[in-house]
Amino acid sequence: MKKSVLLSLIVFLFGLTIDRAQKFYQINIKGWSGGEMINVTSFFDYILVWNKGVSFGLFSSLPPILLGMIISVALILLIVWWVKADDVLSRVGLALCVAGAISNIIDRFLYGAVADFFHFYWGQYSFYIFNIADVLISLGLIILLLEMVIPKKNTNDKLNKDKL
Repeated sequence: MKKSVLLSLIVFLFGLTIDRAQKFYQINIKGWSGGEMINVTSFFDYILVWNKGVSFGLFSSLPPILLGMIISVALILLIVWWVKADDVLSRVGLALCVAGAISNIIDRFLYGAVADFFHFYWGQYSFYIFNIADVLISLGLIILLLEMVIPKKNTNDKLNKDKL
């Protein structure tokens, strides 16, 4: 097995496990059902909000069947991309995205909505409420963007320099 495959599988399992464990603890052990809140700082609350959309509440007004189809197609495309990727950064970025997406899909099946917990705000300005899965997806996208802009090491250049 390629090292990039093994590393990305470990990243996937770690990300999925952390998100599922945090949600399981708050919902199943602590008994949170929605609206519970812990004010952590003057700009951050830990609160359970049920999100009917996708990451950061996007597309929450779509009918559930259409939303499910969009999520399914996106997940399939990410997995196909992961299979075809040949470098570590791409595979790790995609593994993070897939872990986050799958965890949020599990929420939909278990609870009918996605459990979001982290709410940052500044004065009257409120940022999105999100969860660890959303962080995984965002981090995965950042890694994929970096992979696209970081120049690739060209082994042919090294071979050509060695010949000179």
